Amino acid sequence: MHPINIEEKFSKFKKQWHPHQIATVDDMQVILAKIQGEFVWHTHEKEDELFFVQKGTLEMHFRDSIEIVKEGELIVVPKGVEHCPKSQGDQEVHVLLFEKQNTAHTGDVVHEKTQTSYPKI
Repeated sequence: MHPINIEEKFSKFKKQWHPHQIATVDDMQVILAKIQGEFVWHTHEKEDELFFVQKGTLEMHFRDSIEIVKEGELIVVPKGVEHCPKSQGDQEVHVLLFEKQNTAHTGDVVHEKTQTSYPKI
C-alpha cells in the first residue's frame, strides 16, 4: 500500500511494445507500455481494454474509424472490437493500460510483437 510513481516506472524500461505490470486490482492488472509505430490488428473476445495516454498521442485504429487519443486522455476498447494501436509518426507514446490479468497481449493473433509474460516493476 504505497504510492506508485508512474514516471519513475516508465524510466525503468526502454523496450517498446512490451508491457510491464505495476499493480493488480482484484483480477485486473495495471500495465505500462512504450509504443512506437504500428502494433498488430487483434481482438480480445472476452475482455475490454482501457488505454490512458501518459505521453504523446495515440491513434487507435478500428476497421471503420481512427480515434486520436491525446496526452491525459483515455479510450476503452470494448471486448470483441478489432483494433490496432499506433503512434503518430516516429514519436514514442507512453500508455497505461487497465485490463484483466488473463488478457492475451494480441488476442488470438500470434506475431513477433506478442508477449506472453509481463515483467513486474
